[in-house]
This record gives sequence, structure tokens and C-alpha cells, in this order.
Amino acid sequence: MKIELKVNGKPVAADVPENTLLVQLLREHLRLTGTHVGCDTAQCGACTVLADGRAIKSCNVLAAQMQGAEVTTIEGVAAADGTLHPVQAAFKDCHGLQCGFCTPGMVMSTLDLLAHHKNASEAEIRELLDGNLCRCTGYQNIVKAVQQAQQVSA
Repeated sequence: MKIELKVNGKPVAADVPENTLLVQLLREHLRLTGTHVGCDTAQCGACTVLADGRAIKSCNVLAAQMQGAEVTTIEGVAAADGTLHPVQAAFKDCHGLQCGFCTPGMVMSTLDLLAHHKNASEAEIRELLDGNLCRCTGYQNIVKAVQQAQQVSA
């Protein structure tokens, strides 16, 4: 099946089997390996990307469902010159990462959170990031990073 979409601002056309998941398209066909596969059941959030500006778990969506969509992966977040996005900078500044496996999904979820929930409290941030698991228990610093990014984007 042929699908056409935009990934990180660039048009993409791909011939893939009908049962290809979005995460497979990104990682295996487009070689955008920043989107991680953690659980394969949409529980951990490591595969989170933005589709038309909303966070989705790409292991739970068929690539064909993204026909005509605009998908942003972690590779599309920083500026073209490599300057970190304010959310990425906040994660770095607040040490909101440890092993880094969950970080791309956390950053993508944070982008969605900031776009749709202005001035979220600590409790709201924790609730809104509930679908993203950190196996290193770095949640406190992740919350601090989101709070810092929230202040910068206000």
C-alpha cells in the first residue's frame, strides 16, 4: 500500500504492507530511530510522536492511518542548526533523563502538554504524563523539566 504524509516537515511516500505500524515506518523504513519501541502495547510511551500536533503512541497506529498527516518525531524537534528546542533544553538543564530510553517520548508528550494545557500544576503534569513510563524513576526531574519548559513557553 502506498502512503503519503509529512514527517518532520518533509514529504514522505512509502510502499508498505497494510499492517505496518507507524513506529515501523519511522524506524525501519525512514531510519528515524529516535522513536523507541518499549512495550509494543501502547503502555510505556517510548514511541510517542506528534501527529497533526497531538501526541500519539506510534506502536498502536497503522501507518496507513497517517495518510496525509503531519508527523513530528524527536528528530524534528531541534532547530536545523542543532539548537535544542526549549523542552529539550529543559530536560537537559533539569537532568530530566537518566538512561534516555523514555526521553524522546517524554519530550514529545511534553510538547503536546504545553500546547494544550497552559499553566498545568505539578499534579496535572504528573497526570498528563501518566502514559509515559520511566524505568529509572526520574519522574521528579522530568516534572521539573516540564515546569521549566512551561515557564519558558508562557
